[in-house]
Amino acid sequence: MSMPAPPRLLDLAGQSLLRDQASAIAALEVLPMELFPPLFTAAFAGRHSETLKAMVQAWPFPCLPLGALMKEQQPHQETFQAALDGLDVLLAQEVRPSRWKLQVLDLRKNAHQDFWTVWSGTRPPLAPVEVLIDLCLKESTPDESVAYLIQKVKQRKGLLHLCCKKLKIFAMPMQNIRKILNIVQLDSIQDLEVNCTWKLSTLGKFAPHLGQMANLRRLLLSHIHMSSHSTPAKEEQCISQFTAQFLRLHHLEELYLDSISFLEDRLDQVLRCLKTPLETLSITNCLLSESDLTHLSQHLNVSQLKDLGLSGVSLTNMSPEPLQVLIERASATLQDLDLDECGIMDSQFTDILPALGRCSQLTTFSFCGNPISMAVLENLLRHTIGLSNLSHVLYPAPLESYEDVRAGYTSQVLFWALGH
Repeated sequence: MSMPAPPRLLDLAGQSLLRDQASAIAALEVLPMELFPPLFTAAFAGRHSETLKAMVQAWPFPCLPLGALMKEQQPHQETFQAALDGLDVLLAQEVRPSRWKLQVLDLRKNAHQDFWTVWSGTRPPLAPVEVLIDLCLKESTPDESVAYLIQKVKQRKGLLHLCCKKLKIFAMPMQNIRKILNIVQLDSIQDLEVNCTWKLSTLGKFAPHLGQMANLRRLLLSHIHMSSHSTPAKEEQCISQFTAQFLRLHHLEELYLDSISFLEDRLDQVLRCLKTPLETLSITNCLLSESDLTHLSQHLNVSQLKDLGLSGVSLTNMSPEPLQVLIERASATLQDLDLDECGIMDSQFTDILPALGRCSQLTTFSFCGNPISMAVLENLLRHTIGLSNLSHVLYPAPLESYEDVRAGYTSQVLFWALGH
């Protein structure tokens, strides 16, 4: 039976020091910087709030990755508040301690996991202090930690910068969303998901905030619907207000639009405001016209697409030419193509096969839920057999496999892995 490892001398010294709060705080003036991380860890685990406050004020590193210490299953509200209170006291001082180097307070739980075991480097102190956090805004019981943080950011306006790389917005009153966004450094946001059921007028109110997210790389927008009480002029005003924000998003690479009711006959209005080529374009469960698809196929910003999704967009009554041109223009870079539930018929699918066969980088192709015959599936195999990167094709059971075609061609989906 193995014996547990004896405690390290460093751990014993830290525990001894923390037993005397006054001595622990006084020792911070001469404590070697290498000992700050293990002592902070012990103080955090032991809930020594006053010592934590003092350590934040004397922190000799540019970053304090507090989030990595906050485990989901353990309460940490008291120690979290102590750390913020220490920072608050520090920011109130005109002359800051000479040892203090703190530049970033990182509250993300999955960041800097190795900091507390491996110490490295320092940088000169810079003000203000950045607080990094990923936010999820939803209408539920408020997160006490986030609420407390927002309170401190408001109190120390200009000295604390709340930075958020990933932001998710669910059901929440727009006035509450705007209050929070007004204190977030919007140019820090790189990944934005808006999973709300909004009226077009609500999107118009949100649009100015979107335009300030100058470093946004990924945008997901879902479930925007037209109001039956809105006038056409008001609708156009809201749409123009929203699409104009894309002119300011110079780093946008991924755009996901799901269940957006105003896109029909207006897709070109969105596309012409894009300033850079997209790597991902996903338009799902939306009504599009043939002219929309034509504009899409001709637009400059689709020539470098790696991921194209049109799932749930009805193409049944459209000419296959725009889709064919679109696939051809992206054929040198396209890796993933999703045409699920588009109602593509045999004749349309046959027309796009030559373009599909030129997609040399294609790895995944999905077109479940389309009424395709066995003959066309065999034709697909002939056109794609030379695509060495193609590893997954998701396709519907051919029409001939049903005893009763009227029962619906979407009830069965087969999985086909092509190995090369």
